[in-house]
Amino acid sequence: MGIETHCFAWPEGAVCKEIADYFYPISILEKEAILKQCIEINIDGITTIATDMAVPTICYVAEKMNLISNSFVSSLASTNKSEMRTAFKKGNCSIPKFIEASNSEVTIEGFKFPLIVKPVDRSGSRGVTKIMFESELSSAINYAITESFCKKAIVEEYIEGDEVSVESISWKGNHIILAITDKITTGAPHFVELAHHQPSGLPKEIQDKIKTETIKCLNALEVNFGAGHSEFKITSTGDVYVIEVGARMGGDFIGSHLVELSTGYDFLEGVINIALGKHETPILKDNNFSGVYFLCKETEQILPYFSQENNFDVQKEIQNPSLKNSTNSNDRSGYLIYQAKNKVCI
Repeated sequence: MGIETHCFAWPEGAVCKEIADYFYPISILEKEAILKQCIEINIDGITTIATDMAVPTICYVAEKMNLISNSFVSSLASTNKSEMRTAFKKGNCSIPKFIEASNSEVTIEGFKFPLIVKPVDRSGSRGVTKIMFESELSSAINYAITESFCKKAIVEEYIEGDEVSVESISWKGNHIILAITDKITTGAPHFVELAHHQPSGLPKEIQDKIKTETIKCLNALEVNFGAGHSEFKITSTGDVYVIEVGARMGGDFIGSHLVELSTGYDFLEGVINIALGKHETPILKDNNFSGVYFLCKETEQILPYFSQENNFDVQKEIQNPSLKNSTNSNDRSGYLIYQAKNKVCI
C-alpha cells in the first residue's frame, strides 16, 4: 500500500519488529507514551488488527490528534464486558442476565444455572469457566479476577446453542456485514476455539436475525468507524443473544485471512484505509469456503494433514510439537488455514 509503518509492542515476541519500518518497544497500554511518539512522527492514522487491549490507546491517540477512530468513551465500553452489557441494555440488545463481581461475595438470586464466569477485560478464552452449581462460583470468580487486568469478573446466565461471530466494517456509523463465521470450541468449562468456518451454514432467517442484532449492538457501543467483531449464541428455538462485540477485527486469522479468502474483500486494507480517512464500499465478489483448524490435544486427529499436501491448503504451521489440552488460546500448538469450494471437514 506504500504506507510507512510505525509499530508499538512489547519487544518479546513482537512479530512485527523486523517487518515494520520503525519499531518502538513500548507497551500498547502506555497511551501517553505512544501519543507523544505519534505527535513527533506526525502520523496520518492509527489502528490494530485483533487485540482489544490496543483499542483504548488507539482511540485516545486518534482523538487527541484529530484522526479517524471511534471515541475514547466508546473504546472503554467495547473493551469492558460489564460496561458493554450496560450499553447493550440501553440499546435494547438481546443479552443474557448478568452481574459484575470484584470478589467472590456476590448474590445470584434469580439466576438460572448453568452460569458462565469470565474476566471483564480479557479475550482468547482466558479466565473463562462454565459452572453448574453455586458451590463452584467462588473459585470461578477468583480465577477470572486473577486473569483480569482490572481485577473484575462478570457472571452471566449461560446460553446453550450454536456460536458464531460477525465481521463488519463501519464508516460514519454505516455498517456493512462482511461475513458470519461458524465456531467450534472445546465446550465447557473453558470454550477455547478449535476451528472457524465461513460462510455460516445457519438458515437465512437466522443469519438475517444475527445481522439485525449486530447493527443494533454496534450502534449501542457507538462503533462508527473501522472493524467490528461481534459474537452471538443462537438457541435451539432460534433466539439470538449477543455475547460480546469488539471494535476490531476478529483474531484467529478470521479478519486477517478468512474474510478475504471467502469474499475476495481485503478486510485489513479496508480497515487501514478507514484509519487514514479513506473509505470505499466493500465489494464481496468471491463465493468460497474458508476456515482454520487449530492443533491441540482435542484435535490431534488432524495431525496427518500437516505432513501431507492437501488441495485446500492456504497456510499451515506446527508451532509446538507437544500437544496439550486447551484452557486458553495460547495452549494451541499450530493451525491450518484452508480455502475450497465446499466446507472442509477434517
